[in-house]
Amino acid sequence: MNRRQFGKGLLASLSSYALLDSLFAFNAFGRKINPIADHWSIQLEEYCNDLKTNTISPENWQVQVEGLLSRIELAELLKFIDFDRLLKGFQYPDLGVNTRPVKFPKLEGLPENTTFYKKIFGLKKDRAIIPHGHSNMSSAHMVLRGGFKLRHYDKLDDEGDFMIIKPTIDKMVQTGDFSSISDDRDNIHWFVASTASAFTFDVIVLDLKGQPYDIHNIDIHQQVRQSDGNLRVPKLDVDTALKKYGKETHH
Repeated sequence: MNRRQFGKGLLASLSSYALLDSLFAFNAFGRKINPIADHWSIQLEEYCNDLKTNTISPENWQVQVEGLLSRIELAELLKFIDFDRLLKGFQYPDLGVNTRPVKFPKLEGLPENTTFYKKIFGLKKDRAIIPHGHSNMSSAHMVLRGGFKLRHYDKLDDEGDFMIIKPTIDKMVQTGDFSSISDDRDNIHWFVASTASAFTFDVIVLDLKGQPYDIHNIDIHQQVRQSDGNLRVPKLDVDTALKKYGKETHH
């Protein structure tokens, strides 16, 4: 083999290696091939830390986390959070939702105390995560089991005892679906369980931009449509909101 032939062969080998490396990097083979350092929980912590330190915007965080949730295999997620254990003795309230904290297993590269809080939310059919919005907080929600009627609204203005909002999402969601909220987009949400029981896995980042988070329950049934099509809705204290929206009744 002369020098020119050797060079061409070496270049072809390097090109093949580069292509193979790219395929692995982008999961082009359609199966889990990432090393443990790329585990989704570590990527999630990185995104949440970026949000907490104002490295990315809340809306960018939503895009990144929703993209991550779309790639997580549900069976792996359920095993990773030990969902079966969390279900043992789970109490379903007659109004609203119950929660349990999630603890991740030890994993190199993942801090024991993550930047985000993690919980499961569970409820019976026709019970609701009542309509509410947030300030200085972002969260993402993946349906682990069952289904929901899901509605979202953008918070456009806060008038003290009232809020101006705009509907953005109104759909049925089921196992494997996900959503997110932030001060930038889809800030208000409302889940009503459509199956005998339903659960979500929630990722929550609090006290953004150095400000304490807050929750605003709204009385969506008392909405007043404005001339521009947006809705003006009164705020409710949590007890009143729970009594009114914690359980849907059908006539």
